[in-house]
Amino acid sequence: MGTIASHPVRTGYARRALESLLSGSGIQFDGTNPWDIHVHDARFYSRVLRQRSLGLGESYMDGWWDCEQLDALFHKLLQHRADRLSHRKLGFILDSLKTRLFNLQSRRRAFDVGEQHYNLGNDLFSVMLDPSMSYSCGYWKTATTLAEAQEAKLRLICEKLQLAPGMTLLDIGCGWGGLAEFAATHYGVEVTGITISDEQMTLACDRTRHLPVSIILKDYREMDGQFDRAVSVGMFEHVGEKNYRLYMETVHRLLKPGGYFLLHTIGNNTTTHGRDPWIHKYIFPNGEIPSPIQLTRSIEPLFVLEDWQNFGPDYDRTLLAWHENFKHHWPELKPAYNQRFYRMWTYYLLCFAGVFRARELQLWQLVLSHGKRPNRYDAAR
Repeated sequence: MGTIASHPVRTGYARRALESLLSGSGIQFDGTNPWDIHVHDARFYSRVLRQRSLGLGESYMDGWWDCEQLDALFHKLLQHRADRLSHRKLGFILDSLKTRLFNLQSRRRAFDVGEQHYNLGNDLFSVMLDPSMSYSCGYWKTATTLAEAQEAKLRLICEKLQLAPGMTLLDIGCGWGGLAEFAATHYGVEVTGITISDEQMTLACDRTRHLPVSIILKDYREMDGQFDRAVSVGMFEHVGEKNYRLYMETVHRLLKPGGYFLLHTIGNNTTTHGRDPWIHKYIFPNGEIPSPIQLTRSIEPLFVLEDWQNFGPDYDRTLLAWHENFKHHWPELKPAYNQRFYRMWTYYLLCFAGVFRARELQLWQLVLSHGKRPNRYDAAR
């Protein structure tokens, strides 16, 4: 693809400005390293300088630049910011890349992310994910494949919750029903799953129709009842900071005294209030990544924090596996999605792989108990 002409003075200034900010990062324009940026359209420089993260992502979607290893590029960008530059300086490219959108997740907007992201099509997610269709970080401690990592994650969750036959389990944000199916099949529990995606509900209902599982299209704030255990995997990122306390109060209300709640969520190293406009616009509207202090404040004095495990580095490997599946199955997906979508989805998956590799984001599992328990809790690993 040839370079499209643009104003030479403005282009030269913008390129020099970006090169200055990237100095020492090991990233070059049109270099020979797999993480270098190869520019096809000279308007790229001024667009990124002007629009920051949104311009970087959209110009990639438009084919204005390429990079052999996007994950390595973002890993280096984040390392460079941490080691050499202030947050403000590299903000022109990242704009708090480690955060996913920061709009209030009100009741009115609760279904936005389902409609925009999770309803994209079960055809896409069924070939990108493992057979359980787990759309969250796998547990790679002993696993060698994506399917093994996701099964290990599901088993880890069930063991941490100390599930036993006859118990009732509330699955908040149940996705395509993978955890509900696994818990009902292997641990003999009765599961109620809630989701804000009708595409997820349809598939989850189908896969669990012969099990004691009920899948409901509902916002968590509208739930009633009492459950022995509760779990939330990859949903808390869509709750929003102003709703953290209400969310925990709701879980506390739904959980029987003495019960356990497991929260599986992406975590932020620091409390931030910015948002990445590209991620907000194209991938995950209306969410926020919690920091440790935001989580601990939200649970006081409702729960006892029994266990907190971090296996954030496993998300890098999970995202790379998803990307490999997506790329492999693109020929069969292509009739339903255009090339711009292919570039958008590639950018999303590999961008976040680099973010987790740089340890800018974490993956946490918290086990919370409802009230003070007389017995010691020993977490499974």
